[in-house]
Amino acid sequence: MNKIEAAVSGHVCAIHIEVGATIAPGDAVMMIESMKMEIPLESEYAGVVKAILVQPGDAVAEGQAVVELA
Repeated sequence: MNKIEAAVSGHVCAIHIEVGATIAPGDAVMMIESMKMEIPLESEYAGVVKAILVQPGDAVAEGQAVVELA
């Protein structure tokens, strides 16, 4: 099972996927606000979204798993 991890520390400001969605490498998964900039988080893997582990407004750390893929 692959997991998508936050590339930077910050706060989740938007989520662009939903559970059950099929994604490919390069697809936008969510936006993370860090140092007053919105940084897109893109998938490194292809798969089906099994779980979204964060919600908008949640704080995330660099390397924290934010999405599980089946």
